[in-house]
Amino acid sequence: MATDWPADILERMSRAVEKVQERLRRAARALEAGNVPYAVIGGNAVAAWVSKVDAGLVRNTRDVDVLIRRSDLEAAKAAMDAAGFEHALVAGVDLFFERPDGKPSEGVHLLFAGEKVKPTDPVPVPELSESEDGAAFRVVSLEGLVRMKLVSFRLKDRVHLQDMTRAGLIDATWPARFPEVLAERLREILANPDG
Repeated sequence: MATDWPADILERMSRAVEKVQERLRRAARALEAGNVPYAVIGGNAVAAWVSKVDAGLVRNTRDVDVLIRRSDLEAAKAAMDAAGFEHALVAGVDLFFERPDGKPSEGVHLLFAGEKVKPTDPVPVPELSESEDGAAFRVVSLEGLVRMKLVSFRLKDRVHLQDMTRAGLIDATWPARFPEVLAERLREILANPDG
């Protein structure tokens, strides 16, 4: 079935990406202004690491994922509130969405440093000590990011691992850095980096 294409389709595509980048910048500035230690994780962290090597491999993401300490949650709420974000707990996930009409699916999602996301996860998410200052925001270390992607191992995580492999950020020496369950997953990616 044919559909009519909006004349401004390219602008819509560009604006969708820009909105995520703006949300990321605003969240990072708010946390920094509130003296809340953080690190960007998830798809934006993958994009940051991959873009250092090959910007052509960067994928878009619709949300922002951030790592903080659980003990800093109240300070993060205050900092994000001052920047126009509302806190919510949705399906067990702490997140911030933009007032007045932001969507949780397009929000700033939190994970807590040193904690497991699921009780069955083989290892917890990284501590904030496993992060570094990037040009625009603090980002989780490459090893910490790869470990997180190996733990989650959903389709999008496998694709991110493939992107990092194609960019030359991960190679055959990397499985030795992780527990065997994660090493096996990484060997699977390395054996078929193009999917």
